[in-house]
Amino acid sequence: MSPRLKVNDIAFFERPLAFARPFRFGAVTITASTQLFVRVEIEVEGKGRATGASAEMLAPKWFDKRPHLTEAQSLDGLRRSLAIARELYLANESFDTAFGLHAACIGPQVAACTAEDIPPLAAGFGPAEIDKAILDALLRATGVNVFDGMAGNIAGIDARLTPDLDDVAIARFLSARRRLDRVAVRHTVGMDDKVEGEGGVADRNENAGARYFKLKLNGDPAHDAARLARIGSELATLPHAVKVTLDANEQYTDLAALSTLVDRLDDDAALQPIAANLLYIEQPMPRDITKAAPIWRLAARDFIIDEADDCYDAFPQARALGYRGISSKSCKGIYKAIINATRAAAWNADGNGRYFISGEDLTCQAGLGVQQDLALGALIGVPHAERNGHHYVDGFADTPADEADAFLTAHPDLYARAGGKVRLAIHDGDLLTGSIAAASGFASSVHPDWSTMQPLKRPTPRLSQEQIV
Repeated sequence: MSPRLKVNDIAFFERPLAFARPFRFGAVTITASTQLFVRVEIEVEGKGRATGASAEMLAPKWFDKRPHLTEAQSLDGLRRSLAIARELYLANESFDTAFGLHAACIGPQVAACTAEDIPPLAAGFGPAEIDKAILDALLRATGVNVFDGMAGNIAGIDARLTPDLDDVAIARFLSARRRLDRVAVRHTVGMDDKVEGEGGVADRNENAGARYFKLKLNGDPAHDAARLARIGSELATLPHAVKVTLDANEQYTDLAALSTLVDRLDDDAALQPIAANLLYIEQPMPRDITKAAPIWRLAARDFIIDEADDCYDAFPQARALGYRGISSKSCKGIYKAIINATRAAAWNADGNGRYFISGEDLTCQAGLGVQQDLALGALIGVPHAERNGHHYVDGFADTPADEADAFLTAHPDLYARAGGKVRLAIHDGDLLTGSIAAASGFASSVHPDWSTMQPLKRPTPRLSQEQIV
């Protein structure tokens, strides 16, 4: 029986986050942002009270890319998502499982956000961050780590939101989980990143010995093909084999443009170093077009959705259109990732094709953010994951030194001191999961220093287009 809990308090905090280099993906270039921190206080039946935490970067123009919004307005939508979710979670005063609370709130959350012109992907951000902090508190209250806790379904995940599954399939999937000791880093190459020479994609000082690479696309087949040819030439100089993924972040406007790129991959000899080692292409088209455009004629290549993963039905719908995979991101929801991994395992067991879940990183920062996302991937069996927070941000950035040192002391296999900063430690291209498995709680033995943060900036409620008209 999964323990039941109720939430007594939810607080949001933030820190400014400066980037060490620009990160360009899709139509946006990030040079600075804000890191969100969530602190919850819960009461667990028979166990007393506990405090949990989570962290995530607020990413402008990713959850909501609509061109009429400024970057500040897109971040304001995320803050509203958090504020609306807080009200809903605190309004549930009865005891329930962690997943039961999530399931009770997610429908009203999407409806309330829709009324404020906040799309479903951004609507899910608030519950995703609160759910991580609740799970952390629950695991601390019961004295278990995330891998043992989730193997026993401590959160009480069931099939009430996913009628294509049943409770038995979910419990079976969780009970079979065995933590991955190592998760390989997939190194991001943003659109503004250098390709050749010192500081380029083949420079070990830049790629940290990665064997996997994630290459951003801009939606122009000719431009992308020329750039991929340059990157492929550089990767071919590495002393070890590599695998690559491509990510368009919704920039390919239609199937015709996407088909042109795939044809180049199939036929252009200059792209052979990329094409021969390509694992999948991620979210090539805008999410609305994705949901209306079957890609079966391109199915010789594997495609996954990411931004189009905005509801619990997204993976089955994408599967029906020819997609093979879906991304895991803690900022989109830990429970949705587990459900989708359960689906992939069930579909594969039925012999109906090869389906998979990948690990993608929306600049998870050192500390709680990267640790919780890493634990999620290691739990559901993601062998390699995009990791770009260490590349675009200088270590723990402006985190107070005492806090960074506390994470280093608690997780010496994940961090190291180099160049005067505590940084993510990558071992032969891999991240190690030993210390996050030893931690009671959700992947961290320590919490951040709340006294060094500011309360999250208050958002402005937004009116829907219908209300404006």
